[in-house]
Amino acid sequence: MILEMKVPSPGESITEVEIATWLVADGDYVEKDQAIAEVDSDKATLELPAEASGIITLKAEEGDAVAVGEVVCLIDTSAEKPSNGESENKSEPKTPETFKKGDEGSSDKNVEKELAKEQKETPNTDGPKAESKSSNETYATGTASPAAKKILAEKNMSASDVKGSGKDGRVTKDDAVRATPSMGTPTGGNRGTSRSRMSMLRRKVAERLVEAKNTTAMLTTFNEVDMSPIFALREEYKEAFKNKHGVGLGFMSFFTLAVVRALKMYPAVNSMIDGQEMISYDFCDISIAVSGPKGLMVPVIRNAENLSFRGVEAEVKRLALRARDGQITVDEMTGGTFTISNGGVFGSMLSTPIINPPQSGILGMHNIVERPVAIDGHVEIRPIMFVALSYDHRIIDGKESVGFLVAVKEALENPTELLMDNDVKRALEL
Repeated sequence: MILEMKVPSPGESITEVEIATWLVADGDYVEKDQAIAEVDSDKATLELPAEASGIITLKAEEGDAVAVGEVVCLIDTSAEKPSNGESENKSEPKTPETFKKGDEGSSDKNVEKELAKEQKETPNTDGPKAESKSSNETYATGTASPAAKKILAEKNMSASDVKGSGKDGRVTKDDAVRATPSMGTPTGGNRGTSRSRMSMLRRKVAERLVEAKNTTAMLTTFNEVDMSPIFALREEYKEAFKNKHGVGLGFMSFFTLAVVRALKMYPAVNSMIDGQEMISYDFCDISIAVSGPKGLMVPVIRNAENLSFRGVEAEVKRLALRARDGQITVDEMTGGTFTISNGGVFGSMLSTPIINPPQSGILGMHNIVERPVAIDGHVEIRPIMFVALSYDHRIIDGKESVGFLVAVKEALENPTELLMDNDVKRALEL
């Protein structure tokens, strides 16, 4: 029986996926539920498991865009599983040694005949024929098509700089797309280049970033946070917290709960634009930007307003591990009403994060540096973090944006009172 394997739907809004990698070869025997391919959607990379055991026949190439529901491979479920010896003999190419060992009655002369058949001389294409080819140029040689002209103009290139692959040497659209502008006169050293296809996830991220820049009235406001109180709390309680809950007491729980508090104070930041209407939410789904092996992923902490420090840290760890291991699902990255991005883990001192549409705000965390600050008329060295809030000015005014960031700053600089209700052990569930 031949089983047609079709692309399952990774999510409600996804209509096509891209075959990133085939994990098996054409003609291999596969077991049921064995991962046979990795497919990229515009939100995540997912594994495609075999629906039955049998011999597989691939119907799509790596890099192909395949619609949801389209057949990508066939599995012959009536085929028997080959033994190790059979599979080895099937795949082993015949060399002179295998002729001698495996073919009874064959002699060295037979081996030489077989090799001679394989090593036929190819006709020499050099000489007069090559010269006639170069003299076969016409008026169309080097002429660019209208589409190619437009692309070359955008690259500030001339058609004479491109070798045409079309009829009579015409420059086609594909030639123009693959053409690379001159990098100047080389003066020595390695100047190699490579070209690779972006994954569907990477292309979708690029598309959404450009969309955010082009469709929102995005502004960024900045502030700084004295991290001394959080440092003191973590120093005192991090060991007990980890021993009891199995997760570390990091910065993300403080920032997430500070954001939840600020969103309740300034609900416009927790809103989105839908046409000519504004949608406001009474819950806080916090998206956490995570750098995964396939690119940027943004899993969501659902109903963060109901989570404690332990709950936030456990959920952040779970989502981050799943994203980095490529196991994150589309549902876990769907939605979100506000985003937190931590560029500080890479050493960023200051940045202007880009809104994650259709959300209206994103908080950027940065690295912590000891800086001199004025405290009660004298200078002290304190651990300082710069924070940034990028927001959509269409629905968030300056008063709300600045007030929101100040509220985050206040909660982080006074966490015992504003985030723990003056009872640290109870808030940390110790």
